[in-house]
Amino acid sequence: MPERTLEFEGCVNFRDLGGYPTHDGRITAWRSMFRADGLNKLTGADKATLQALGLTTVIDLRTTDEAEQRGIFPVDDVPVAYHGLPLTDVLPATDELPAWKEAAYVANRYGAMVTEGGPVLTEAIQIIGRGDALPAVWHCSAGKDRTGVLSALLLAFLGVPDEVIVEDYALSARAMERLLERLQAEYPEAKDEVMRFAPAILHVVPATMEQFLAALALEFGTYDDLAVHLGVVDAVARLKVIALVDS
Repeated sequence: MPERTLEFEGCVNFRDLGGYPTHDGRITAWRSMFRADGLNKLTGADKATLQALGLTTVIDLRTTDEAEQRGIFPVDDVPVAYHGLPLTDVLPATDELPAWKEAAYVANRYGAMVTEGGPVLTEAIQIIGRGDALPAVWHCSAGKDRTGVLSALLLAFLGVPDEVIVEDYALSARAMERLLERLQAEYPEAKDEVMRFAPAILHVVPATMEQFLAALALEFGTYDDLAVHLGVVDAVARLKVIALVDS
């Protein structure tokens, strides 16, 4: 069985979405769809690993400012189809950060990403659903919120049960501890500032994803209905052919 979490020197939350069961008895294909945190500090060894995986597509969900200030995926070293698709315009304001330790608050923010960032999610899913787009990775800075929303939608559209989607989301918890440790080491002179972001970084609890999925059902009905709303029915159909295999 392939490892779900892939170890990289330049990022802390790179995971494979393969091996998850679907309602029709199949599973998501291994080494086909990946989710990750920031991919702008990859080392030579990291790049070699990605080349070995045959990575074809990178979707960057970070804001324009994040991409400009921190850099983007090294397409010159690892040639891929790179797509900058900011799912939100700005990061949470500092005064909002304490609220990110409340599951209901974060679930509401995730819901807003769907309603306000619908066109971006549509484009991302259409890209991933192309016949030549896989293996693909989508990422933000931490790999849990914006990346978590897109991952949840894709898994749901493929027929992965809600409880499995919740379990996948919760896997980011340990990685967030590593991310906070890394930020503290990289910015020792700004320790207080880093710790102000700790609630937003560390908050990964199953209840958040459970409430987010429940809210989607309440607002849109079934996942098929949501796929219609987002205009991704055809993309999802293609993805079921290329990203699902017999168990």
